[in-house]
Amino acid sequence: MNIFFRLRKILKSKFDQVSNERLKNNILNALPFWSGAFLSGCIAVLYAKLFSWAEAGTFYIFHKASWLFFIVTPLCFLMSWWLVNKYAPYARGSGIPQVSAAIELSNPKHSYKVNKLLSLRIIIVKIISSLTMVFGGGVIGREGPTIQISASIFKKINDLLPAWYPKISKRNMIVTGAAAGLAAAFNTPLGGIVFAIEELTKTHFSFFKSALLTGVIIAGLTALNFLGPYLYLGYPHLDALPAWIMLLVIPLAVITGFAGSCMCELILYILNRKKLLRKMLVKVFFVVLCGLIIAALAVLIDFKMMGSGKEIMVSTLFTDEKYLAWYVPLLRMGGSVVSFVAGGAGGIFAPSLSAGASIGAVFGGFFNLTASQANLVILCGMTGFLTAITRSPFTSSILVLEMTNSHNVIFYIMATALLSNMIAQAVSRHSFYDRLKDQYVREIHLEPDTRNQDNTDAKPAETNIQN
Repeated sequence: MNIFFRLRKILKSKFDQVSNERLKNNILNALPFWSGAFLSGCIAVLYAKLFSWAEAGTFYIFHKASWLFFIVTPLCFLMSWWLVNKYAPYARGSGIPQVSAAIELSNPKHSYKVNKLLSLRIIIVKIISSLTMVFGGGVIGREGPTIQISASIFKKINDLLPAWYPKISKRNMIVTGAAAGLAAAFNTPLGGIVFAIEELTKTHFSFFKSALLTGVIIAGLTALNFLGPYLYLGYPHLDALPAWIMLLVIPLAVITGFAGSCMCELILYILNRKKLLRKMLVKVFFVVLCGLIIAALAVLIDFKMMGSGKEIMVSTLFTDEKYLAWYVPLLRMGGSVVSFVAGGAGGIFAPSLSAGASIGAVFGGFFNLTASQANLVILCGMTGFLTAITRSPFTSSILVLEMTNSHNVIFYIMATALLSNMIAQAVSRHSFYDRLKDQYVREIHLEPDTRNQDNTDAKPAETNIQN
């Protein structure tokens, strides 16, 4: 502690020696973003390691005694749900809708309500709950949770700033934190920036573009320092693509756009019906049933339906196993639905990518495509399905391009994203994340004012998701 105070004293004396007031003010404005980005990068790396170990544990159980999933999976689902329900109700699910809700509430009138969505408690519960669920075979990802975790870090740093410190917009801190989290999770800095602009905030980018850029860069560099240079997936073989391949990309975009939006509609429908469950015993039974469904599908049909699905993307893009059975996409989508509605913490980003990849792999097998052609339709399937979930075609395109360095097929990927988005818009006007965000905002507005209490303990009110 003495070392800390001594270091702070030395830094303060050096800072006081700077005579340029504008420079001093710029440094003070940048420091919260820099420190938040560094911490976000560190925690994102740690979380990624823990998540991969949890998935490795799932593989170990499957190869040693797969029947154990009928015990382990329901228990893990139940523990994941209980942690969220007991300690942090707004840690449930993905995390991206919560961040969007926090951004909407980041105004002087409702600023205190953001604590329910972004806090240190959220970080702890989010990590433990999602790790528990994925260990049990839950079809979830870590990318959405990483975004909420990173936004919570930035928000906490903003809260800790002393009264004399230059005023920094909480909203800008949260947006930058979310972008830094995505960049660190996928190693896609450009994707993080586009995500912040397209998904989280549609206006006023010029007011904090420097903070956003530096936040994303520092978080990405921190992750690279620990993990080394890497792509989220790798370099798929893509060359000698015939002109007629576009005739397959178009129907693939239509299918992924329709399938992704229908999956979202099913999740939202079940979540609405789930609100009718009032008795605790019935809620527990529902969660256990979700776990048993996942275990039965994995053990009796195909283990590929468990986990985030990254291994599906890797195997179809980089091995000779490019073609999957017709039922794998159905298992991946069904697993995502069951895992999400169970009520624990876990994202839908990676499962969406893997569901799209599996649809592309089925396409490749059905039309007997070459390796390069199959890789293209797999990438387009990933882009199309993710776009149907997020309704952010440019973010989806940039993410897939950055995680595979597939810039030579950018036009195919962007065309898929735009067409998929049009189909998804025809199914439902509002995106999955927007509708969940609106639900969280309504829940928080219906809760009593708990500014003088520990508001992170507040239970959300029951509201329906509007179509």
